[in-house]
Amino acid sequence: MTPQQYVQDKAAASGSSFYYAFKFLTPPRRAAITAFYAFCREVDDVVDEVQDPGVAATKLAWWRQEVQRLFAGQPSHPAMLALSPHLAPYGIEARHLLAVIEGCEMDLQQTRYLDFAGLERYCHLVAGVVGEVASAIFGRTQKQTVAYAHKLGLALQLTNILRDVGDDARRGRIYLPVNELQQFDVKAHEILKREAPWGYSERFTALMKFQAERAHRLYDEALALLPEADRQAQKPGLMMANIYRALLCELEAEHFQVLHQRIALTPLRKLWIAMRTNWRGR
Repeated sequence: MTPQQYVQDKAAASGSSFYYAFKFLTPPRRAAITAFYAFCREVDDVVDEVQDPGVAATKLAWWRQEVQRLFAGQPSHPAMLALSPHLAPYGIEARHLLAVIEGCEMDLQQTRYLDFAGLERYCHLVAGVVGEVASAIFGRTQKQTVAYAHKLGLALQLTNILRDVGDDARRGRIYLPVNELQQFDVKAHEILKREAPWGYSERFTALMKFQAERAHRLYDEALALLPEADRQAQKPGLMMANIYRALLCELEAEHFQVLHQRIALTPLRKLWIAMRTNWRGR
């Protein structure tokens, strides 16, 4: 299997909404974003799939070394071999890849965030920096597009967090800020139990509505930041924004019943939203 086939299979197997946006890119840009996305998945999978934190930390340390080898022209992992030819054309730097690894390391070091500022730092590493790289691959000519990409990355990651409250609780993690749980009188053990009656209290619903409203504001703020000059090139990002915002609306429609199930859009609906965004340009 070639490195290019490896990253293609990795992206397709993930079932991520990102995959549908990639389909509308030119082959060179699609190859670059697929390789970068595969790297992100590899690092994220270490945290999600490795049970022993010590083993996971060792694996992430290996990935740090692999980043050094990549920029020394000696990568060994197929994802990095696939990414290598795209570094210079799209301005991908070691700091970008190391930021993603640092964000995943935070998952090994803490399972709670005291406030939104702390959560925002985590989102910056695992989503904002990813958005920055993606916007460069899509085609970025304006400096302000970087700010748009970071803001959109934050909105997407918050949507992920709301969707995955139950899955994360199963791993002992709660990303919702502690001071906001306290604000709505939601106890951590109620979320960790992932069951009625505590889990789906009116307090929990109010907390989730508060989080969803913040995410909607961030989507609006991100779109307002996107310069008109880059709007056409950034359509893949707009596809992701529309897909994830539709997911956010679905979470709201299902009254945030996320503790015992994973709410998701069908592949057909994701593809339709991507196609509609491509036609409409927004």
